[in-house]
Amino acid sequence: MSNRFRPKYNIKKGDQVVVIAGADKDRSKPRLVKEVLVDEGKVVVEGVNIKTRHTKPSAQNTRGGIIKKEAPIHISNVMLWDPKAKAPTRVKRVRENGKTARVSKKSGEKL
Repeated sequence: MSNRFRPKYNIKKGDQVVVIAGADKDRSKPRLVKEVLVDEGKVVVEGVNIKTRHTKPSAQNTRGGIIKKEAPIHISNVMLWDPKAKAPTRVKRVRENGKTARVSKKSGEKL
């Protein structure tokens, strides 16, 4: 995908988010974003959408066994966490000195 039409998301790696839809839905518990997959429109969130994979022993992994790993979820199923309001919030972008900053709509604080 070219940069010209690449979507812009308000969620970045390292943000605190709340899962608002799906099996791991919990609006009161903020979780950490590990990775944002921009081209797919998905995010990998710590402790959410855990999948198990059974692996055979190989040269790199001599033991094999069951590996638990987080799978991506759609970016529309998460919402940014506002630490001041202690609640999920929507975000607006504000330009200051040529830079864009994310501002919480609930508390008005920079994220």
